[in-house]
Amino acid sequence: MRILLDEIMDQRNMSERQVSDLTGLPRSLVHEIRRGSRPRIDTVEQLAKGLGVRIGDLIESEYL
Repeated sequence: MRILLDEIMDQRNMSERQVSDLTGLPRSLVHEIRRGSRPRIDTVEQLAKGLGVRIGDLIESEYL
């Protein structure tokens, strides 16, 4: 499962710190996800909620 966090951050011109603040996730975890780490589904849900997107918007379409 590839998470499209980098793409969303680029579109919104957001830093890892901003994502961390919005989602409540540690900045180190945001960094790991951007570098390809596979997060748990509850982490994906937390990212989606904090960023105001659907879970499907965060997951590369070939995995849906």
